[in-house]
Amino acid sequence: MKEIIPIACDHAGYELKLAVINHLTDLGFEIKDYGTNSSDSCDYPDFAHQVGHAINSGLFRRGIVICGSGNGVQMTVNKYPNVRCALCWTPEIAHLGRQHNDCNIISLPARFISKETAMQIVDEYLNTEFEGGRHQRRVDKINKLITD
Repeated sequence: MKEIIPIACDHAGYELKLAVINHLTDLGFEIKDYGTNSSDSCDYPDFAHQVGHAINSGLFRRGIVICGSGNGVQMTVNKYPNVRCALCWTPEIAHLGRQHNDCNIISLPARFISKETAMQIVDEYLNTEFEGGRHQRRVDKINKLITD
């Protein structure tokens, strides 16, 4: 069975989302596209929440969100306790997001990276394993709140 990758974007990320979908399809992945479906102005949380919820509930293992800066969609999905989304503007950041932080979503800043760089980031994200060990201890502490 092919792995399904959920993806969402806002209007600023629409064109890059289409390119990422084509790239993922070429790699043999199936896609669950949560929108948006045009470059018409829209509100990024309406789409990012769907990916965050799907990853949080365990429906999918990993996902991708895209907006102009990558910040808005990242902030939205990171509201979910089982989500660790890394804002990635280089392949190296995606690598470390997986290797050290076990990120299960990446956020792409469509207005600040080329399509070529985006595909390199996606590839690094998909091909890097979580290292575990001392990093697992740190990941386990992410959702521990200080309540004093």
